[in-house]
Amino acid sequence: MKISAIVTTYNSESVIRRTIESIRSQKREEIDFDIEIIVVDDCSSDATMEIVRSYDDVIFLQNATNSGGPNRGRNIGLKKSTGDYICIVDHDDEWLPFKISTQLRYADLAKIITSNYYHIDLLKNKKNERGNISEQAFVFHPTNETFLNKLSKNKKGEMAYIGSILFHKSLKSNLFEEEFGMIDYDWLLRLFKNNSSVEITKALYNRYFDGTNLSLNETYRKNDYLFSSKTIALLYEKEYPEFATRSIKRINGSMARYYYLMGNMPLARSFFCKSEKNVKMFLYYFTTFAGSSFVKKHFNVFG
Repeated sequence: MKISAIVTTYNSESVIRRTIESIRSQKREEIDFDIEIIVVDDCSSDATMEIVRSYDDVIFLQNATNSGGPNRGRNIGLKKSTGDYICIVDHDDEWLPFKISTQLRYADLAKIITSNYYHIDLLKNKKNERGNISEQAFVFHPTNETFLNKLSKNKKGEMAYIGSILFHKSLKSNLFEEEFGMIDYDWLLRLFKNNSSVEITKALYNRYFDGTNLSLNETYRKNDYLFSSKTIALLYEKEYPEFATRSIKRINGSMARYYYLMGNMPLARSFFCKSEKNVKMFLYYFTTFAGSSFVKKHFNVFG
């Protein structure tokens, strides 16, 4: 059994050793496996490349030019991978020791196995588990359940954050978009469409937040908004009209909360008006005029 871990890097000298070591240090429990680590760098200007090259057991590749996002590197890694199962890894992710051995226990049940993760906020010095908190060891999601939840932006379903996913090699021809080079929503939809999945209800890796994450970048938010909206309209609106309509409203709600968090209240109000109408939306809308500081301090507005 071989696992391919595809790590995309850019100027990650401060964190890349932690990421690689966490992959190399996976414990074998019940199932034996090898790990193929593929690192694809996006033309870093710091010591990232030198650090990665210091590992003899890491396959190192590099983009010819900077692509401005992780997707080209992810696609290069997918095409290069030879594993039976594949993981996509951000350069600052940290796997817990039994991540792979835990996920492989459920590999006979579905081609996709996800998990919870620890969200570590370095700015607030807080650590929270995110995902499906349950007394059950895992939840089985039948065919298209997660796809429809993702399509409609339903947060109550399987979280399936990209760094948690272990998927079978038969799904590796599903590639990431390279128009913007940083959007993964359409990839997730294609991955889960016509597939079942298993969700492990405990955290298996750490995801770090330091305020510079791509999810808070305005260019990324705009590109994600445009590409996700276009994907839904072109590929899913006709077949799944109810889910698509709900999704567009929730995408607008996400943009509204982003601008709310960033303090751009006129834009926040504009997107709130195009989002789902509910009590929470109205409370957010009215506090764009007064009270937003209290809300941002005490509630998880975005992310």
